[in-house]
Amino acid sequence: MTTQPAVLAGPVAAGVATSRVAAGPRGRWRPWRAWTVRLTSVAAAIALWQVLTANHVRLWLRFDTLPTVTEIAGAFGRRVGAQEYWLDLGQSLIRILTGFALAAVIGVVTGILLGRSTAFATVLGPLTELTRPIPAIAIVPVAILLFPSDEAGIVFITFLAAYFPIMVSTRHAVRALPTIWEDSVRTLGGSRWDVLIRVVLPGIQPGVFGGLSVGIGVAWICVISAEMISGRLGVGYRTWQAYTVLAYPEVFVGIITIGVLGFATSAAVEVIGRRATRWLPRGGENAR
Repeated sequence: MTTQPAVLAGPVAAGVATSRVAAGPRGRWRPWRAWTVRLTSVAAAIALWQVLTANHVRLWLRFDTLPTVTEIAGAFGRRVGAQEYWLDLGQSLIRILTGFALAAVIGVVTGILLGRSTAFATVLGPLTELTRPIPAIAIVPVAILLFPSDEAGIVFITFLAAYFPIMVSTRHAVRALPTIWEDSVRTLGGSRWDVLIRVVLPGIQPGVFGGLSVGIGVAWICVISAEMISGRLGVGYRTWQAYTVLAYPEVFVGIITIGVLGFATSAAVEVIGRRATRWLPRGGENAR
């Protein structure tokens, strides 16, 4: 069973080496140019926002009703200096990480079972397809009635939001695996566990991490919405409270905080995915 990876290693290694040679010495400074363009686009958007709001521009969109960048920056400085900001931040992170971790484990396991087991797909497949189109945020009233605390309900909503993208991506990745890989392991005397460990788990990694990337984004949408509806702490709760008292600069502080947290967690998933799949030729290119 050790001959197959050796055979495959040659073409894969050659592909990675070829891509590195083709990149040439200029590949070292291309990421800097990309980051420069990204930062410039963000700075241009901020500058445009400041110009439109400071000059009270009112065309089809009413920029005169929105806070300026300087007002948002001042509110952000005050919020960062307050203890409740960090309590809200920690509470939202605990909720998102707990729900997402549960969704990642259960979603991958059930996705593999749905893709590999006909009996499991026959029994639970229809249930997953019936519940998958329901938005997780629509389950908030049910979660409030079902769970003994709001905290457990919010974690459940977060789990539900991330679970279905992960499960569906894993299931499709399992079904897309070439059957010749499994046949090769079986021909060499491998068992079902050998197929799972040597073929299924490595082969579905790109699809799984694609589902994880989508799931973390959807989870943030739903955890913030759940905090606005039934939370007591959290970034979403505080943002909604600021809106109710017409503190619009603090509303944008919450929006920016949500964006930064979502970007950081999504980037972490992407980095882990690239590291886990850098044995692929394309993964090697992205890792640079």
